[in-house]
Amino acid sequence: MISARALLVAVAALSLSGCGAVGHWGQAAGGHLGIIRAARPVSDWLADPATPPELAERLKLTQQIRDFASARLALPDNNSYRRYADLKRPAVVWNIVAAPEFGFQLKTWCYPIMGCAGYQGWFDRDAAQRHADELKAEGWEVQVQPIPAYSTLGWSRWFGGDPLLNTFIRYPEGELAAMIFHELTHQRVYTSDDTGFNEAYATAVEMLGAREWLAGKPEALAAFEAGRARRARFLALAREGRDKLKAVYAGPAESRASAKAAVMAELRERAPKEAPGYEAWFQRANNASFAILSAYDELVPAFMRLFEHEGRDWVKFHVAVERLKPLPREERRATLKHLEQGPHDTDPATRPAQ
Repeated sequence: MISARALLVAVAALSLSGCGAVGHWGQAAGGHLGIIRAARPVSDWLADPATPPELAERLKLTQQIRDFASARLALPDNNSYRRYADLKRPAVVWNIVAAPEFGFQLKTWCYPIMGCAGYQGWFDRDAAQRHADELKAEGWEVQVQPIPAYSTLGWSRWFGGDPLLNTFIRYPEGELAAMIFHELTHQRVYTSDDTGFNEAYATAVEMLGAREWLAGKPEALAAFEAGRARRARFLALAREGRDKLKAVYAGPAESRASAKAAVMAELRERAPKEAPGYEAWFQRANNASFAILSAYDELVPAFMRLFEHEGRDWVKFHVAVERLKPLPREERRATLKHLEQGPHDTDPATRPAQ
């Protein structure tokens, strides 16, 4: 077992390699070490008489979900999500996302191991806000988003694996399963140059996997599908808004600000009726919000189609995704989009789960 001190030294060395600021990597190392120290095996929590019964039941459920992930969904069989940590806070990290005033190109940060991504994570909320304010002063549109979980892409198996956290342990059953499936998917296939590819792949797996997990549990499945239907309505309105804003940004420069304000006002007015439950998102939305949302949303139908193309066979599906990884980014996306353009009468996003 590598010591926590050795991990700190390794991350500090990586921070000096030019991939990120020392200050950011120092807090990243300290934050992750805090999680490692707080995590205990699920078996220890279950054996502890001080563990609340409700928490014990949730932990038992996660282990069943975790077994299912590897046995049925062909996700990595390792020590991730076999431990639990109560961080005493509502999020594990706070991500900064930023985009220009009249565009959706995410600002990117580059990291050791994971490559470049369109977000920067901070374990301290106030520190994240300070850095977000600096970006705003430079002219970026910025959001600071609370994140319930993140993946170390499997390298933390040397330190006990990615743990279960209080930040998501009480999610409804379907969403709890979806969270675990999503994060494990990042350990299955991950490309260092394409946030949208990685997140859409994991999102497709979480949706398909959760439906399989909930088969035979009609009430939980109905609750999951109702929640996802609400999210689909939200995504439809957000996608429409993004398209309108794209048209505005492609238009005359002198009218962009006023036209943008009009689109945002329209979205905020329509949200209560067309995307109930997401009014707050539209109230604070900006270009950064739309840009990061598209990273999770845009390619999901293509991955759903790929799953169908591979006969709904999980092993073949993951192998097919792995074959896309070495391709140049645009060729990778074009290949996926080609699949999405096929007949839609068997679209798994609209048909009942089997």
